[in-house]
Amino acid sequence: MKKVFVSGCYDILHAGHVQFFNEAKALGDHLTVCFASDEVLWEHKQRRPSIPQEHKKALIQTLNMVDDVVIGTNMEIGLDFKDHFLHIKPDILAVTEDDQYEDKKLKLCKQTGTQYYILPKTPPKFEPVSTTKIVRWIRAPRKAPLRVDFAGGWLDVPRFAREGGFIVNCAISPLVSLKEWEYEKRSGVGGSGAWALLNGEDGVNSELDLGVGWQDPAVIQETGLCIWKSGMQPVLHLKRNGDMLKGLMALFYTDIEHDTPGIADRDRNYELIYKAGIVAADAVLYEDLKKLAEAVQMSYKAQTEEGMEVLPEADKCLARKYCGGGWGGYALYLFESKKVRDKFVATHSQAKEIEPFIR
Repeated sequence: MKKVFVSGCYDILHAGHVQFFNEAKALGDHLTVCFASDEVLWEHKQRRPSIPQEHKKALIQTLNMVDDVVIGTNMEIGLDFKDHFLHIKPDILAVTEDDQYEDKKLKLCKQTGTQYYILPKTPPKFEPVSTTKIVRWIRAPRKAPLRVDFAGGWLDVPRFAREGGFIVNCAISPLVSLKEWEYEKRSGVGGSGAWALLNGEDGVNSELDLGVGWQDPAVIQETGLCIWKSGMQPVLHLKRNGDMLKGLMALFYTDIEHDTPGIADRDRNYELIYKAGIVAADAVLYEDLKKLAEAVQMSYKAQTEEGMEVLPEADKCLARKYCGGGWGGYALYLFESKKVRDKFVATHSQAKEIEPFIR
């Protein structure tokens, strides 16, 4: 009888594990699956198991290709299965091509005369998924806010980052979900960041992979009225609940889709953007609405200098600017009172009221 042995965390079983077990079993006659104990998982992965280990053992044991299941308790990193392995002395240790502990396992195999067998990557029968992705999906919120930015936008893009610079933004409601989306798509208010969060993905890395900045997923996850330090990754400098903005904000849709990656390399006044971020940071620190409006107007000046069309004026509007990188999408309007804001929304079909949101 040719004995095959496999090991892993297998914390949340999915189709990829089943496929791996099937391919491993095909190498011999008897398959032993070893998974990390609760203690090992806690020590090496810094997380609790999805279910108690005895329940996990019972689940794996029901799979028809699995002949035996053991629990790895050895605390040596990468070799939690060592004691069982030395006792069983399998003929084959089957691993995947991305095995992180190849050197350690090869040494162990030499002790027992076991063949170290790397299973080649084969086309998956299902879309690949990992335990980490499953956990993120489970933890993903049902609803998420979008965001507006007041100043410092573009300084969250790593190649445009400036030491001492700030990005000031605010999470907003109404909230969105995978089934309910009250905003226009591709509109400059962080929709891609919210979509990533709702799907359990790492929104920051998703945005950086697109060659744009991290401010959208950062504030959407953090919520509130936030000041961020300019840099390669989001670093929160200060956060408020946004009460100073209640009843004072509205969005106006320009009838043009927004495309941040497509405009990232245009010429623009980064010095003015940098100064606007500093003014906005001071405004949030001291809860000074007029100073925040000044920063928004500075940002708008940088946008019109870049070539964006002048936005419609509004009665008793303190400041206005395009959201995000501009060139379409929504524009943010900041008013002196709720009464004035509500009148603007009531008289403009392309306008909608928004409020600061903090979880």
